[in-house]
Amino acid sequence: MLKSALKTLTVAAMLAGSALSAVAADYTLRATANSNENDEDYDGLIVFKNFVESASNGAIEVELFIGTQLCSNGAECLQGVAGGAIDIYISTSGGASGIFPYVQVLDLPYMMADDRIAEHVLSGDFVRTMRAMALEDSQNAIRLMTVGNTGGWRNFANTKRRVANPADMEGLKIRTVVADLPQELVKALGASPTPIPWPELFTSFQTGVVEGSKNGITDIMGMKFPDAGLQYVTLDGHAYMGALWWMSNEKFLSMPEDMRRVVLDGFYALQQATFASPKRKSIQAYEDFVAGGGDLYVPTPEQKAAFKEAASPVYDWFKDNVNRGGEIFGALEEAVAAAETDINGARDADLN
Repeated sequence: MLKSALKTLTVAAMLAGSALSAVAADYTLRATANSNENDEDYDGLIVFKNFVESASNGAIEVELFIGTQLCSNGAECLQGVAGGAIDIYISTSGGASGIFPYVQVLDLPYMMADDRIAEHVLSGDFVRTMRAMALEDSQNAIRLMTVGNTGGWRNFANTKRRVANPADMEGLKIRTVVADLPQELVKALGASPTPIPWPELFTSFQTGVVEGSKNGITDIMGMKFPDAGLQYVTLDGHAYMGALWWMSNEKFLSMPEDMRRVVLDGFYALQQATFASPKRKSIQAYEDFVAGGGDLYVPTPEQKAAFKEAASPVYDWFKDNVNRGGEIFGALEEAVAAAETDINGARDADLN
């Protein structure tokens, strides 16, 4: 009887799936990520697609374009969103900074202490503030839907020595992207910023052109950087690797309220998936790094405070040199303070 019941349920599920796929969607969302199927961005998109198509009962279809099928870089992809050729796109803060320079606030060092604080901040009014700014600056064309994670936390890694204090950074040639903010951070810590294209980084470690980087552990292990000599990682967690999910505002507003609600809930599910994915993937990556002879160092609270103090000039630089930098910096400071109050209050309550 059990086997018969299971067979009936399986057939029913197959028929329901066939019926759903047979219904022509009322809305099609074209979503792209310049990554691959091993990336957190892809994990998020799969969750989003499944949720939205199911919750809309097939009224919304989500088409995924992974890689550079629709566009090749942040500026081009965001222009595609503004023009309506692309409905959904995920960028890093650096990828969107050419159009929205203030999103680099997510790269400011040591602003958020841990995952609970970061996730609280990125689930609240701070993102709504950034959304309003982006809508204003794009003439209501590009809508920020949510901010998730792509790769965990950025940490300093190098080929030369253990870095336990800011003074240990002195003189190290640290790879950065061609952007002012990360270069200002590296200089503030006494190291030498060295812009190197990502595809050239492995060889640059081998030849000594650069001696360090600021990356998440999954990127370090995925690119096999320890094989090029990168053997020291300091878990200073100087930046949460935020992923900004953008949508065509025209496309979003063209949908009826019930469908917009489905899309919003889909982005919530996507955000939660990208919060979780790097945590799981980093476990094996850290284990592999140590097993290969890597030195993994966790700074003490006092050492981490020293890093933050050494990096603090970057805050003033950001407020003074980035368009609307002071405005978004104040919003982030306020959101972090509120998150710390809420999270620490919850911790205290759970301890008793």
